[in-house]
Amino acid sequence: MGLGPAAAVIRGAALLLAAALLAGCSGGTTPVPAAPSVPVTSGATTAPPDSASPGPAYSEWELGVHVLPRTAAGFGEIRPTPRALRVRRYPTTDLLPPPADGRFHASIGTVTDAIRARMGETWSPACPVALADLAYVTVSFRGFDGLAHTGELVLAASEAEDVVSVFRALFAAGYPIEEMRLPTTADLDAPPTGDGNDTAALVCRAARGQTSWSAHAYGLAIDVNPFLNPYHKGDVVLPERASAYLDRTRTQPGIIHAGDVVVREFARIGWSWGGSWSSLKDYQHFTATGR
Repeated sequence: MGLGPAAAVIRGAALLLAAALLAGCSGGTTPVPAAPSVPVTSGATTAPPDSASPGPAYSEWELGVHVLPRTAAGFGEIRPTPRALRVRRYPTTDLLPPPADGRFHASIGTVTDAIRARMGETWSPACPVALADLAYVTVSFRGFDGLAHTGELVLAASEAEDVVSVFRALFAAGYPIEEMRLPTTADLDAPPTGDGNDTAALVCRAARGQTSWSAHAYGLAIDVNPFLNPYHKGDVVLPERASAYLDRTRTQPGIIHAGDVVVREFARIGWSWGGSWSSLKDYQHFTATGR
């Protein structure tokens, strides 16, 4: 289960960050381009939707500003899904330059000093994985706006090439992702608003309700579109405003179902899905460790 982002702050700062984020990325398990627009791996893109065809209106809920009271467990109070988010659709704000040719591109590199600084308190020397064992990965993804964008992840270097192959397949299939950016200290410090939807990997924390490390703390788990695919155990739903999406008969874009392309592609690289667990359901969660 991922973090709720400091969405208003992060999205408002996007244009200021975009020019500098990829500087100095080098090394890794495959050759690394100077920027995401130069491919490490590539494949044919699916054509964007016909711009002349009508589509659903963008959601009007203002993200990251409607603060929830905290519970004793430290989460926000569980609230009904706002009407404006029951069919959630936002355009993606570009933090990184999108692929100029509209095709899939990816890069795998080391965690540079600049990237480490951006990660903030999501990693520390006390974490169970060393920076040298992590990789900074960029991949193209299709947004809910139908356009191609560039996302970023920090994850275990040993899994980077396989994870890139998964997102290449999801791009080709047209599976939409709202945003994919590095969690930061701002996310950790933000008050709960229960409306985040960031697809992310490394966050050095314990597993929910446990004292042992989460697979996220090793860079061995990725949460995909968490608002559309929430965590659920007992009375707890995370993100806290995502209860409407516990109805897994929903078929709108971005929702993950058993046997679909997202589950199949992660299973191909040996990762399992939290949506198949019996003790709880973590529909967003894909893991190399089984937890």
